[in-house]
Amino acid sequence: MPADLAQAFLDQSRTYLRGDYRPRIERALATLSDEDLWWRPNAASNSAGNLVLHLAGNVRQWIVAGLGGAPDVRERDAEFAATGGVAAAECLARLRASVDDACAILERLDAEALARQYIIQAHDVTGMEAVYHVVEHFGMHTGQILWIAKARTGAGLGFYAERPGGLAKLTWTPTPDGPEAP
Repeated sequence: MPADLAQAFLDQSRTYLRGDYRPRIERALATLSDEDLWWRPNAASNSAGNLVLHLAGNVRQWIVAGLGGAPDVRERDAEFAATGGVAAAECLARLRASVDDACAILERLDAEALARQYIIQAHDVTGMEAVYHVVEHFGMHTGQILWIAKARTGAGLGFYAERPGGLAKLTWTPTPDGPEAP
């Protein structure tokens, strides 16, 4: 893979994780009470709290440990077993730390690292597959968290400002280093 394409992929991955998806989760969690953070629509579903803990664990396992070489200390079952006892601020602190640590790893990767094979969570994947998995997985669960926030509050999350002609514009600009005011 050409170096410029690898860099563009890594920069866009950081933008999604830190500049787009994480701010959406932060805004959604700010609307939830502690009770709503741990609400589950049924026994087969996860709460927003579970999903945030799960994302923090997944990002840490796949990028920080898997690609970055840190010890894998993930306790996946605990992410789903939690039914409370962790405040939204602590959930977000764990998510922020995992995403920031992962983005620091992504800043150091290159085309060679993306092409290299890794064993992560018993999967034989390239670095590119690992990053792609984390970003798509993060996006999927972000949508679930946003749905829970809207379902529990009955309100929108204010991500978009209306523009002339009925077009909507995101209320921040996603960048690899985090959201910026437009």
